[in-house]
Amino acid sequence: MKFLKRLIFFLLIINFLEITFSFFVFNIFNLKEYTSVFLYSIILSSFLSIITGIFKEKTNSIITAIVLFIMGVLFCIQLVFYNTFKAFLSFSVLGLSDQLNSFLGETVKAIVDNIFYIIVFLLPFILYLIFKKKIKLPKNSLLNYLGYFMIMIVSTGIFIFYINNTKDVLNGPYSLYHDVNSISLNIEKLGVCNSYLIDFYRAVSGFEENIVTVQNEKTKEVKEEIVSYGQNTLDINFDKETNNNDIKKINEYMKTTSGTEKNSYTGKFKDYNLIYIVAESFSNVAISEELTPTLYKLTHSGFIFDNFYTPNTLSTIGGEFQALTGLYPDSSILGKWRTGKNYFPYGLGKTFQDLGYKTFAYHNNWYGFQDRHKYLKSQGFTNYLGCYNGMEKRMNCKAWPQSDLEMMKVTTKDYIESSEPFLVYYMTVSGHFSYNFSDNSIAAKNRKYVNSLNVSNSAKAYVATQIELDRALEYLIKALEEYGKLDNTIIVLMADHYPYKLSLNDINSLSSYKRDNVVEVNHNALILWNNKMDSIHISKVCMSSDVLPTIYNLYGIDYDSRLFTGRDILSDDFGLAIMSNHSWVSDVGTYFASGNKFIAQNEVSNDYVSNMNNIVKNRLGIAKLILKNDYYKYLMK
Repeated sequence: MKFLKRLIFFLLIINFLEITFSFFVFNIFNLKEYTSVFLYSIILSSFLSIITGIFKEKTNSIITAIVLFIMGVLFCIQLVFYNTFKAFLSFSVLGLSDQLNSFLGETVKAIVDNIFYIIVFLLPFILYLIFKKKIKLPKNSLLNYLGYFMIMIVSTGIFIFYINNTKDVLNGPYSLYHDVNSISLNIEKLGVCNSYLIDFYRAVSGFEENIVTVQNEKTKEVKEEIVSYGQNTLDINFDKETNNNDIKKINEYMKTTSGTEKNSYTGKFKDYNLIYIVAESFSNVAISEELTPTLYKLTHSGFIFDNFYTPNTLSTIGGEFQALTGLYPDSSILGKWRTGKNYFPYGLGKTFQDLGYKTFAYHNNWYGFQDRHKYLKSQGFTNYLGCYNGMEKRMNCKAWPQSDLEMMKVTTKDYIESSEPFLVYYMTVSGHFSYNFSDNSIAAKNRKYVNSLNVSNSAKAYVATQIELDRALEYLIKALEEYGKLDNTIIVLMADHYPYKLSLNDINSLSSYKRDNVVEVNHNALILWNNKMDSIHISKVCMSSDVLPTIYNLYGIDYDSRLFTGRDILSDDFGLAIMSNHSWVSDVGTYFASGNKFIAQNEVSNDYVSNMNNIVKNRLGIAKLILKNDYYKYLMK
């Protein structure tokens, strides 16, 4: 019994932490899916029973206290990081120093906001310190060592058998070990402790998801007469010599992938000016005809996208990556992207410069945050202006957050009188958290407009920040009209991510329907608007990385659609939006990866879900390989 007490002691603590974390973060506890977590906890408990019994009792007690403290802290870090960014911390994020600095810079506030959870996860350590005199941890005998080793070996065998028995389960334990790299799914299905180990191993040894052959899915009905406009593809040699196995994988994928078809919209906006905006934490839940009339007008005319999603992948940098590259994001490649060393032949700035456009890029916060000045340069923006590389001479950069309206007022003069067509890129900041009226200058500025709303103060403050974006767009449109530029200018606006610092309850208090915290919380509006065009409803599912290829088709730009993982929204290709945990939405239904559940809107074939999961895995995997191996440079330079 003494032999088992130590094992049971650690087994109870580990499972307490894992189950509690699951309830706190995912709001669920699935006994069937917990099997792998429990089996792993036996292995880990055996190991801890060994290392806490090597020395004399006093030393063992100190080691046990340290182990319990470290375990509690590891759980605290994941939960606090998730509550801050709505993403989990992985070793790949360690390369994003600004992201971590932002996280660490709010440590005190984060601790205060999450103090209850922190106490719960440190409870085993605290209780151990209180009752350690009653807990005996003598040095293990030889028989004890043999017993623990035997339990560890047997439980490892059972664990491996169980994992191998889930080969046919989509996004199941076997898939997570061998095929899929998702820190979110790892934590949910394999546990926090196991996920740290897997993530560390993959960070050291590397891991790439396999690219598999899939059948082409078409969700639209085939009409009897189809007008052929040709494909958005170029004559590219995908057999170019290379010794790089990753590049060989990409080449094989490209050769078997169909490009998107040109369509009746191809070249519709050729030679028009383009204003391309990524709006901080923008969400359609804040839009109303009374409070944000300009946003209301722009989202209810022009192209009206009913099923657009802005998946949150590690905050702003993930959203901006999608908007500027047309690739699916992953935290493991964002560090390389921000160096600005990758070659982007289809970079937004470069593409329009090649067409003879004058290009501009602006941001109303610190210009170098997350190396924005580097990756914007790789996209062709050589005259990017932000706070503290020139913008501070034009506007108040000391307020927090800074004003989108003020940024518009001090930048439109740069291009509004241009005799040449222009492309302007804006990354806004007024919508940034925290959402309160005490330390958010924009929320305080617009408080009087939201006082009558029957929602929480946090929700009111958020809407107040979006009023500033609305006023900025109002000013922009009036300036374009005054200088005779409005009719031949396209305005595109998308969010970098949904306002993840608002609670789901607050978001739903503003939403016209109840949203879940995995898929529908990312449902958003996309603005693609011109003053003279008729309104066109687009029901197809789409996401942020689809916007760039859509714009290139609208401008009649020669590009190869196979080189993007996003797709032209206006083409006949099927609609797909991929969430950060490998859940997805298509034109015929929604798939939740955590519970392996598909909710169909229309009848689908028996292999539809598995085939779509392979498509999702391929597109995520190809995007990572493209960035990691600087594929565009190999292919086109």
